[in-house]
Amino acid sequence: MNSDKIDMYLVANGKFFPGEKMPLIKEKLRLLPDEQFGILHTLQLKDPTNMLLFSFFLGHLGVDRFMLGDTVLGILKLITLGGCLVWWFIDLFLVRDNTKEANYNKFMEILYRVNLGSPSGNHSQSL
Repeated sequence: MNSDKIDMYLVANGKFFPGEKMPLIKEKLRLLPDEQFGILHTLQLKDPTNMLLFSFFLGHLGVDRFMLGDTVLGILKLITLGGCLVWWFIDLFLVRDNTKEANYNKFMEILYRVNLGSPSGNHSQSL
């Protein structure tokens, strides 16, 4: 894929991913065929700032963990009322990084699925 498309994608979506993983994301995008680039726009990325707000107002009920897909931890947080608010307070500092990591994992899963579903059948090529 051309570098202009990659740069535009990273400028628009860079805040959703961990900063230390940006070079790897850029390399994966460079190897992605142009005709499959559109699939990345279907990816529902969570905004770390919005997740911080959810965590602040509803984190003691585990809503932030449920939204990140941590169902078991969300239930535990709900039952313990955020670990008597201690767990809730700790999560206020961790939720942004957890959100970026969850977005990165979603991104990598999509690229893995695109690679396995390639019409050439070359499943050994890694993105």
